[in-house]
Amino acid sequence: MSVPLILTVLAGGSTFIGAFLGIIGQKPSNRVLAFALGFAAGIMLLISLMEMLPASLNTPGMSPVLGYSMFIIGLLGYFLLDRLLPHQHAHDLTPGKMPSRNLRRTAILLTLGISLHNFPEGIATFVTASTNWELGLGIALAVAIHNIPEGLAVAGPVYAATGSKRTALLWAGLSGVAEIIGGLFAFLLLGPNVSPVIMASIMSAVAGIMVALSVDELMPLAKEIDPNNNPSYGILCGMSVMGLSLMMLQLWTVG
Repeated sequence: MSVPLILTVLAGGSTFIGAFLGIIGQKPSNRVLAFALGFAAGIMLLISLMEMLPASLNTPGMSPVLGYSMFIIGLLGYFLLDRLLPHQHAHDLTPGKMPSRNLRRTAILLTLGISLHNFPEGIATFVTASTNWELGLGIALAVAIHNIPEGLAVAGPVYAATGSKRTALLWAGLSGVAEIIGGLFAFLLLGPNVSPVIMASIMSAVAGIMVALSVDELMPLAKEIDPNNNPSYGILCGMSVMGLSLMMLQLWTVG
């Protein structure tokens, strides 16, 4: 169980990279951020649809009805939480888009919103790595990549509102800690002796969450950040790199 927890901690901790960039004022270009978000979406989509869902459906004792049902529950559950829970998205709260008097309030809302959707990402990273550490590494990489602009988006408004670099790092770090808490929650809930069917069911639901996150959050955000370029380039690159790495791992394992 140590490897899944370590991967979850590293994925959540990458928020500090974005936070650090936010307080030193060296923001990456919109083109780089958009490509990185598309790249993360590509990794998540390929792993979810080509690895996690098929592996779940092929688990002994797992019925296709249950597998696809859990996948749909993951999809709908993500969209339901996204609509019901009051939060702001990172691209709505950059300092140039809001009055200075509202910076503190909107920064807090942003931290809350990112924390809410980082929690299931922590569960996804832990569950995937518990089943297959190579796939968990891919999910952790994708999560870490898209946590960087999230940390940047939190630290920027907080720093502008308070003038304190320490406070900006703290608030951005809290949103990343939510991901680690999600991994710990999965560890305590599942434990080492969970049945393969239960793990497969959770993996199907996690695959649905990852697909919804990619389609609803990462891809539209990549397009909004850099409207002059096609986010499909990053998505296709992410899929290609992840596909090639999985192929190399498979060949290495067989060899």
